[in-house]
Order: sequence, then structure tokens, then C-alpha cells
Amino acid sequence: MDMPSRTISDDREEGAADEGSRGFFGKFGSRMSRQRGDASPPVNLHTRDALLLLQNYEESGRGWFWATDANGRITYITDTVAKLMGRSANELVGTAFTELFLPVDSHGERQRTLPFLMTKQSKFDELPLRSAFEGDDRWWAISGSPHFDANGRLGGWRGSGTDITAHRRSAEDASRLAMYDSLTGLANRFNISKKLDTTLSAFAQQQRSCAIMLLDLDRFKQVNDTLGHPAGDALLKQVAERLLKIVRDKEMVSRLGGDEFQIILPDIEDRGRLGDMASDIINSLSQPYSVEGSRCIIGVSVGVAIAPFDGQTSDDLVRNADLALYAAKGNGRGRFSFYSSDLHQSAEDRRVLEEDLRDALARGEMELSYQPVVNAKSNTVTGVEALIRWTHPDRGVISPGLFIPIAEEANLIWPLGEWVLRKACEDAVRWPGDLRVAVNVSPIQFANADLPKVVANALATTGLPADRLELEITESVFLADSKETAQMFKALKGLGVRLALDDFGTGYSSLGYLQSAPFDKIKIDQSFVRGATVPGSRNGAIIAAIVALAEALEMETTAEGIESLDQLDLIRKLNVSHVQGYVYSKPVSQNELIEHADAGSWTIKPAGPAKQRNDRFSLFRKVGAVHGNHRYSVVIRNLSATGAFIEGILDVPVGTQFVIDFGEGQLVTATVRRSMNHQQGVQFEQSLVSDGNGGLCTRHRVSPYLIAAAAQQSGSQIALPAFTTTSDWKPA
Repeated sequence: MDMPSRTISDDREEGAADEGSRGFFGKFGSRMSRQRGDASPPVNLHTRDALLLLQNYEESGRGWFWATDANGRITYITDTVAKLMGRSANELVGTAFTELFLPVDSHGERQRTLPFLMTKQSKFDELPLRSAFEGDDRWWAISGSPHFDANGRLGGWRGSGTDITAHRRSAEDASRLAMYDSLTGLANRFNISKKLDTTLSAFAQQQRSCAIMLLDLDRFKQVNDTLGHPAGDALLKQVAERLLKIVRDKEMVSRLGGDEFQIILPDIEDRGRLGDMASDIINSLSQPYSVEGSRCIIGVSVGVAIAPFDGQTSDDLVRNADLALYAAKGNGRGRFSFYSSDLHQSAEDRRVLEEDLRDALARGEMELSYQPVVNAKSNTVTGVEALIRWTHPDRGVISPGLFIPIAEEANLIWPLGEWVLRKACEDAVRWPGDLRVAVNVSPIQFANADLPKVVANALATTGLPADRLELEITESVFLADSKETAQMFKALKGLGVRLALDDFGTGYSSLGYLQSAPFDKIKIDQSFVRGATVPGSRNGAIIAAIVALAEALEMETTAEGIESLDQLDLIRKLNVSHVQGYVYSKPVSQNELIEHADAGSWTIKPAGPAKQRNDRFSLFRKVGAVHGNHRYSVVIRNLSATGAFIEGILDVPVGTQFVIDFGEGQLVTATVRRSMNHQQGVQFEQSLVSDGNGGLCTRHRVSPYLIAAAAQQSGSQIALPAFTTTSDWKPA
């Protein structure tokens, strides 16, 4: 049955909406009535209820309405929404509707823009747009459709909007949680992996380089174990802050999880620059931290790989950087390492060595040698440091720098350290006189509550007087200022043994613990000594300060790694009390030591090069020497940053230039400075740089992109630089 028609005037008497109603449909219904000339336009009850419902909806704030003319200028907008935008509805009338919102590009949306849709007279639904008014950070979902007159001409737009700010922020928070580490705020593993994929893909097309660094914190687990996980979390936040101060670009630094971090470094392939940055990171992250009132010291190891040299996909690059990181940790931690192809074999070698190391003690493959510690003024030996040596049945002598980190990772350092302590005491008790023996104690041993018992047992079993045993302890035992640390020092000192602080100056030492820890000696790290004689070096002043501090605290000092006479002369002038290094003696066997000690007072005359020189690496390595269109196979016998000693070519004139090919794109121009039959001393045009592991590498490499281009141009061989020469020399 049809509902009876009623008028607005009839409704007024019942309190219904009138022409002055604030609602969208009330106002526009009244306007439409006036446009028809009706004094009291008839509106059926169904329509009236619909208008009232829409008005109530508008007033509820859950949605709003808008309308424009054919030019897109506002003719109506809900007043409450206008006020949220900092305006009134009347102020916004006549404003272009598109001006209410920020352009799409300003907030990264991938969608057709509002101006485009209105220009095309297209209907749109739930278009997410952000308010353009200052101080209004709301998001709106806008819907609208055009309306046309009887002739098909655009009459304007009508539409609605809803507030989606809460939903938008929730989605952004969820997106951020999915892309960023909640603890540090750095990019997470997923985010950085995606970014690396994108970067490498783009850079491959543009033939650009990109380096990555993988970082693993050293001794972080001890912080968690000692101070608890909340302290560990606080420490990770500080680590992130320090990384950002060096790298600066927050989007390129990520926390992969746990204590692992990754850094992307676009357009950097200079290994000198990368090495400097890695060193800065190591130095910065190794400085003490203050966490919940405790002082903590950790370290970091860094692995570096560079695209396209070390891999062109993210999987390859990350895997190779991880191998480099593994090498850095395996070579003593607290250092960096560049990837090289031989690391694959090194990783396998380490795995095999770990297996062999488990049985090395039982098979009697371990022995001790002793390096003299000499009084700097009298040249008299006052003690020795026990150094462990492993003679492998197949590989011969293996450096402690290689197998000690393996022992630490494989949980073998405790039985190994216990054997060294007992063996050193057994040997020392056989020495005539009162020579002291120094034994290194690792942080892992120091953290074991049984250490005092082991020391006491070694002394009691062998009969060695306690004051002839000196335990060398590194600064890393002060990882946290804890009661356990103080109790350990008290227990060890209670046995009557001497305590020496080893490698002083490498861990950003605190003077505070020198007041409380009962040390008898400070050992000055060789890194200070080796640079002390270089013009402009401040190391001499640092050494002088250490000596003054030690004297004030009534401690002895020992300078490590003295190799040249000018270093020794400086050390003596700075009043260092004891010296240890090749300038006096290399480590000697137990039998040699007894022979010297039996002769009475053991005095050693210093001998060595007059001046410090660049580190030289003795090796036997085949490389290529390119001259003109010829490539010769030569052997490097000695290598330094500035030159090398090679052999394999006869009668090469002085001044001849080569390109030395070290492999893996490492080329360096070298000039012959000395020539003796089949041996030549060459000087490099550009100095080599540290590879972070005690070796050297070229600063730059020939890009695979250039190699591919050169090979394509020449058909098969790469065209290398040729040098003009009148030489007539031939392979040896």
C-alpha cells in the first residue's frame, strides 16, 4: 500500500528536520524544492526518514559528505569535518576539493591520483588520502562519483569520506614491525635482504660496485650471562647507535638477529677505505659501555665482501662475507677480513683442524717454548713467557693464532689451558735460579670458578714457588664490573702468584680497575711500540704516560714486540723496565733455556735491524708478471706494502715495469729497483693495504665488468697495459 504524501511544513509541527537542518540531504532537499518553486515541497515519509538517517550518520562522525561543482570546487562539505581540518564549512566552499589532500607522491602511494580521476570523470571508491592541512595528520578514505545533467554535461561531484587514520597507523606499525627490528629500530633481516637484492640488481645494470659488512659481536654472550638479557638488550641499542654514527645512513644498517649486524655500502670498492671503516667500527664498538650502572667491554669481528668481485647475487655476497667474518673470528677476533676465494678451503681446513685438535694433547703433539723477558737496562733475562706450539703430524707447526680461536669455539680452551699451566710449572721447577714463568689466561679460563683450584694444584704438584708464576690476563676479563671478577682476583692473589695485565691499551683501558685489580706488571701492546719511532707518532707519549702510571702504582712494565734497535733505544729512554721481542730472542725450547740458565746469569746482547721498517711477509707464492704482451710466472719471496722480492725471470734491467697479477683482479704496477740474475726487487706504484688479517691486498681490483668488456673486445684475451722497454730478458 502506498504511503501518504506529507509536506515539510507538516513535519515541522512534529519536530522533524526543516530547511535549516545541518544535514547534507536536508539542505540539498530544501534547495531543490526552492529551485522547483514549491513553497512546501511534498516529501514522502520514506524519503524523510532516509534523509534523517543520513543526517544522523553525518553527525555521528563515522562518515561525512561532500559535493562540488563542475569545476571541482566545493559546494558542500560536512561542517564537523571542515572543523577537523581547521576550517569551517563556509570557508571551504569554493576551494578546489583536491586541495584538501596531499599529492599521492608525497606519501609513496601507488595509485591513480585524485586530480587524474576527477579529470577523467571516473568514479572512485575508498581512495586513501592524507589531509593537506598543517597539524592535521589524518587519513581519509574518499569515495565519489560524477553527476550529469539531461544533456550529458558534468554537473559536479558528490561523495563521502571516512576517517581511516587509526587503521592506517595500525597498518604502518605492522609494516614497520615487519621491516624493522623492534629493539634497535634498525632494518631487520627481511628488509635488508630485500634492499640488497634491489641494489645489486640495479647496480649490475649500471656496472657499479657495492660492499657489505657482516658484524658479529665478541663476548656478547658473557654480558647476557653475567648481567642478564635486559642488560644485553640495552647494550645492543648502544651498539646500534655507535654504528649509525659511523655509517650515518640508517636504512643501510640492519640487525639480523641476536648479536649480528649487516651494513650495505653502495659504490665503495676501495679496500683501503673499507678497511679504515671496519677498523673504525671495531675501535668504536670495543670502547666500554655503561649498562644499568655496570661497565661492559665487548668486541666485534667484521667480514667484508664486495660486488661484483666477490659475488653478483645477494646470496653469494652474503655467503662470502660470512666466510670472511668466520676468518676474522678465527684469526683472533676483534679484526676484519676481506673475502678471497681461498677462504672456502680455509673453512674446510679449520673444520679438519678442530677435529685433529681434540686429540692433539692425547697424541703428545703439543709443546711449550719460552720467550725471554729481559731487563731493559742490564740485558739480563728475568723471566720467560710460555708459548704453546702445536706440531701437526701432516701440516707441521701450526700457529697459536690459528688454533687458539678454534679451541675457544670448540670448548677446548679449558683443558688446553690447564695443560699449559701444569706443563709450564713442571718445566720451570727444573730451571736453575729464580726465573719467573708467565702463562696466559684466557677470558674463558678466568670466568671459570675452578681456576684458583687448578693453579693451586699445579703449584702443589710441581713444587714451584708461587711467586715464580705470573698469570697474564687481558683487559677483556673486565667485561663487566662484577663481584665475581673481584673475587677471582682476590683468590688468585691469595695464592701468592704474580698478575700481569696483558695487551694494555688495546681495549680502551679504564684506569679505575688498575686501582682495584692487584696487578704486578703492565704489558704494553706491540701496536704502540711498532709505530712509536715513526715521525709524528704520538705513541711515544702514550708509552711514557703508561710508564708513569705504572711507577705510581709500583708496577713493572714490559714492552712487547721489540724488533729493531731504534725501538729498543726509545723504550729505554721512556724508562720501560722490561723488553720482550726478537731484538733479544725468539722463543726457545726447554732444553735451550736450561743450557743458558746453567751457564749462570743469562744475559743477551740485543741485535736486529737499526731501524723499524715496514712489515715484510716471507712467503712462497706464485703470481703473474705481465710485461707487454707476455705473462711470466714468478714467485714472491718477500712482500711489503711498498714492494716485493720476486724470482723467476733472468737479467731484467733496472727500471723495467711490470704489472704484477696477484689473482682475483688484483693488479699492481711495479718497477724493478734491483736485479740480480733471476731475482728482482720491485717497488709498487701504489702501496698495498692491510687485509685485516695480518696480510696485504691491493686497494682496488679490476672489475669483472671491465674484464668481460676487454675480453669481448679482444676476442679471448684481456688486453693489459704494455710498457716500453729495450730489455731482452727471458724466464729463468
